[in-house]
Amino acid sequence: MGGKWLELLKEITPNVTRVAVVRNPDNPVGVALFGAIQAEARLLRVEVSPVDSRLDAPATELAIRSFARSPNSGLMLTPNAAAMLAGVGYKLVIALVAELKLPTIYPFSYMVVEGGLISHGVDPVEESRRAADYADRILKGEKPGDLPVQAVTKYQIVINLKTAKALGLTVPTALLAQADQVIE
Repeated sequence: MGGKWLELLKEITPNVTRVAVVRNPDNPVGVALFGAIQAEARLLRVEVSPVDSRLDAPATELAIRSFARSPNSGLMLTPNAAAMLAGVGYKLVIALVAELKLPTIYPFSYMVVEGGLISHGVDPVEESRRAADYADRILKGEKPGDLPVQAVTKYQIVINLKTAKALGLTVPTALLAQADQVIE
């Protein structure tokens, strides 16, 4: 999944050679995901750097501002870091990267609806259907421990053309064709 984020960010901003990855270093998933992103980065010839977010908004902002000073930079917000920013925190990131003109990929579509550039994440409708199916099965007597673990199978790409224009980006037609939703 992390590789796809990097690939999409590189496709929408081909000149990006450095990407800061905002993650929660205390979450093992965040650490593993960063490793997967590093592996993909080598193939795409992109340098990635972690930005550790621990609910310390000023330190995270300072790290992002510092990183954005270098040319050809981009930002990736991982799901575990985004979860830490639940509520209004992600809106502060969206405003900050807009100010810095820093192309950013998000894990959740609602962040792009709020002004982010692009997202690649789970389809919330599909996830709701799966959750409802599990709840139905449990209410009908199945034991939760007996239900199979299901991997996410459907992801969606959402692109905000207004944000792309503000960043001076032209979204490739092929990328627009892949998008599940385009915000104009």
